[in-house]
Amino acid sequence: MAAPQSPGSPSSRTATPTVGLGRALLWPAAVAGLGMLLIYNSIGPSADDKPPAPPAAAAPATPAPAATGSSPAAGVPRQASPSPSPTAAPALSRSVPTRLKIPALAVDAPFTPLAIGASGRLDAPPPNDKNLVGWFKDGVTPGERGASIVAGHVDTKTGPAVFLQLRFLQPGSGVDITRADGTVATFKVDTVETFSKAKFPDKRVYADTPDAQLRLITCGGNYDRKAKDYEDNVVVFAHLDSVKKG
Repeated sequence: MAAPQSPGSPSSRTATPTVGLGRALLWPAAVAGLGMLLIYNSIGPSADDKPPAPPAAAAPATPAPAATGSSPAAGVPRQASPSPSPTAAPALSRSVPTRLKIPALAVDAPFTPLAIGASGRLDAPPPNDKNLVGWFKDGVTPGERGASIVAGHVDTKTGPAVFLQLRFLQPGSGVDITRADGTVATFKVDTVETFSKAKFPDKRVYADTPDAQLRLITCGGNYDRKAKDYEDNVVVFAHLDSVKKG
């Protein structure tokens, strides 16, 4: 799957990378213990393929409309935006996402729900579909108060994937998410950053937020052929900017 990698660091990918599925996103019960989104690559298991202790089960989020956003599911971390918007649209009630569009990158992809697997890690999107994004179904849905987590592959065995150019997304760009209730939640990008997986800022990415926010995560940086994994994660921080009927 596409796991956290950061936008700003140098990448070993070429225009048509052929490696890098992903490791899985760890979701410990406590925010302080959050693990970074890891990625299983397309060549073989990652260096730290040993499953961690299973996290506490997360309950579905209960919508709680408020002037500035909505809260995520119990046991699921929420995150503070690097630059929260005082004019952010009110939070929405819970509704699963169905399609993601990023006009600036020509991204137009359907969603698939992701769950924590037997290994205690978040399962990756299917590796045989390069135009598919996944969302953590036990967390907040895009538009609810809190931080919704969306992951996508940067590449697969068959070539470039949906989030190949995520690191090039610019602040101010729009991200449109169509939801099952017929609404389209438009998020505005605040920052796009690259983080070393060895020093991934769990609290910053997953911490609690008072408003509706979005995190788009994929692989980035150099590809370590020995470890069979990318060294970094690209993370897009965005906030809910507007809502319309689809």
